[in-house]
Amino acid sequence: MRSRPPLSHAPFVAVAGLSARLLAQSAAHAGLRVAALDIFGDRDTRETAELWCDIGGGGGLTIDGERLTHALARVARLPHFLGWIGGSGLEPLMAQLCRAPGLPRLIGNDAQASAAVREPRRFFALLDALQIAHPAVSFARPATPQGWLFKHADGCGGTHIKAASALGTEPLSAQGYFQRISNGRSLSALFIGARGRAHLIGFAEQLTCTAGNLAFVHAGSIGPIDLPPAVAARVQEALDALCARTGLVGINSCDFLLDGDAFEVLEINARPSSTMALYETASPDAWPNGLLACHLDACRFGRLPSTASAAPSVQPRWCAGQRVLFAPKPFTVSAGFSDACLRDPHCCDVPMPGTRVEPGQPVCTLLVRAASVDAVRRALDAQRALVLQRIETCDEPDYAFIQCHS
Repeated sequence: MRSRPPLSHAPFVAVAGLSARLLAQSAAHAGLRVAALDIFGDRDTRETAELWCDIGGGGGLTIDGERLTHALARVARLPHFLGWIGGSGLEPLMAQLCRAPGLPRLIGNDAQASAAVREPRRFFALLDALQIAHPAVSFARPATPQGWLFKHADGCGGTHIKAASALGTEPLSAQGYFQRISNGRSLSALFIGARGRAHLIGFAEQLTCTAGNLAFVHAGSIGPIDLPPAVAARVQEALDALCARTGLVGINSCDFLLDGDAFEVLEINARPSSTMALYETASPDAWPNGLLACHLDACRFGRLPSTASAAPSVQPRWCAGQRVLFAPKPFTVSAGFSDACLRDPHCCDVPMPGTRVEPGQPVCTLLVRAASVDAVRRALDAQRALVLQRIETCDEPDYAFIQCHS
């Protein structure tokens, strides 16, 4: 989906997260001017945004809270500034950001709504009160750790999940909890909340991979996928009940397991999800202004999309898939590699030339569209092979980016 060029008098919106590219492109498609705040500064992010701010923590894939706060204060001075939207990676900082004085308006869930679904003791008690099924949880170490996972409630991307048997004897964090491993397909539901109701956009299959001792690292998604109408109706009922009790607004996602006709809720991501790309890619005519425009309407005016918009019960013409490509070896991004990926319509999050990528770190995101789930899988495999070949043939020696001074 191409971004429409923003008008010079159009409002500004800021988007922030580990990677801001998807949100920036969706906002630009709505005709907004964009300030992007993330840790990568990928080429397609910088091409979409009129302003980019580095909020990286300097060590690993983390966000520096102080740099983010400073960047938000800076972008608040932009003309016709509406506010800012948070993406993935901000979970540990949201309570602090919502309390910090002088920051611009957060267009999304406030601290109270986020806490209702992100604080594990409150969330699972709420699911029990609403009679919504979930895997068994414990806030104490299970006597037998086999068959249990340990999760950090303020984590994201699967890097917050470990096998309980792999834990040491160190004290557990206040945001940590144990969850019993359950059977079922790993799925997600994208929905828009407003006025105590949920507008269900669709369902997607979650793709994961193993990285070291992490067995559930987020690697992408495929969708929209069809679920039995009775199951879809029960998920809709559960999301309506959660929105009514918590006040969730805007775009959110629900991760759950589906085993036959039974589903168990795992967690709610109280922010726009990367699966937005699936629906914007598979059915662009259904979302002519992009899904972030719907997020803004729900958060600012309490408006949900019209019933004419795409619904999960309607068979889509296309299916889409996205997969994060992780580096198989250390390499420095060459100009040739970066240029080739930028020209490729199936590559997103294109790194800048000179970027050093270590083994296991994300290189780019692959995005394809096809007529079926199986065709999407094949297309993702083919695209992955193509980009891996580029890494082999376009790698640049490290010394090519060393500046010499006399």
